[in-house]
Amino acid sequence: MAVLTAAQARDSRAARLRRKIQDNLLAYAFMAAGLVCFAFFSWYPLVRGVILSFQQNNFVTPPYWVGLENYQTLFDDPLFYTAWKNTLLFTGLALVFGFVLPFFIAVLLNEFRHFSGFFRVLVYLPVMLPPIVAVLLWRYFYDPGNGLFNTLLRGVGLPESQWTQSSSTAMISLVLVSTWANLGGATLMYLAALQGIQGELYEAAELDGASIWQRLRHVTLPQMRFIMLVLLLLQIIATMQVFIEPFALTGTSNPDTITVLILVYRYAFTVNQDFGLAAAMSVLLFVVLGAFSALYLRLTRTGD
Repeated sequence: MAVLTAAQARDSRAARLRRKIQDNLLAYAFMAAGLVCFAFFSWYPLVRGVILSFQQNNFVTPPYWVGLENYQTLFDDPLFYTAWKNTLLFTGLALVFGFVLPFFIAVLLNEFRHFSGFFRVLVYLPVMLPPIVAVLLWRYFYDPGNGLFNTLLRGVGLPESQWTQSSSTAMISLVLVSTWANLGGATLMYLAALQGIQGELYEAAELDGASIWQRLRHVTLPQMRFIMLVLLLLQIIATMQVFIEPFALTGTSNPDTITVLILVYRYAFTVNQDFGLAAAMSVLLFVVLGAFSALYLRLTRTGD
C-alpha cells in the first residue's frame, strides 16, 4: 500500500507539472524565441569575437591560431595609445556638454507653462534624424569654404576656422555634433524625472526661504540622483564607442581624432585587413567597459 501511495504521489506531481507546462506553453514559446534571438545575435558574436581575437583571419585565406600575438601587436602600435587618449578625451568633453547641458535644458523646459509640447519636440528633433544624416548636415556647417559657420564668421568680421581640419578644434567639433544629435533623449528623460518630483517638496523649501539654487541643490538633485547615475553610465559607454562622427567628418587617418573604433575599422578594412587584430581591440574595449561598469555599479551601490 505504501508503494502504491508513493507511485500515486509521483503520478500526481507529474500530472501537475504537465498541466503547468500546458498552461504556460505559449509563455515558454515566447521566452524560448527571445533566448534564441539573444543567443544568436548577442552571445554567439561575443564568443566568436573572443575566439577570433586569437587568430589571424582576413576571411579570404584560411585562418590560423596566433595566440596572444594580436594583443602584443596592439601594445606595440603607437596608434593604440593615441586612440585610447582621443577616446577618453572625447568622452570627457562629451560628458561636460552631453550630461550637464540636457539637465539644465530639462529644468528650463519644466518651468514652461505655454508651448511646452512644441519645445519638447524641438529639442527631440535631432534624435529623429539618422545619425549619418545629422553628421553630414554638420559637415556642411564645418565646410572651411562656404560652410555655415565660416559664412557667419565672415559676416561679423571674425577670422574663419578650419574646424575639423585643425588639430586644436577637431575634437571639440566632433563633440558638438554628438551633443546636438543626442541631446533630446537625455533631456526628455530628465524632464520626466523632474515632473515626478512632488510639488510639496518645493513648496516646503520656499516656505523655508530657499533660493532657486538652494531648491535645485537640496530638492531637485537628490530626487534625480538615480536617473542621473544611470544616464551617466550609459553616456560613458556610448561615447567610448564613438565612430560615426570621426569617420564621416575627419576620416580614419587623422591622428587627432582616431578613436578606438576607428582603429578597429583600420585594422579590419584598410591598413591591416586582419579581423583577428580588430577583434582583439574590440575585446579590450569590451573588457574596459565591463570593468568600468562593474566598478561604477559597486561604488554607486555602496554610496546608497
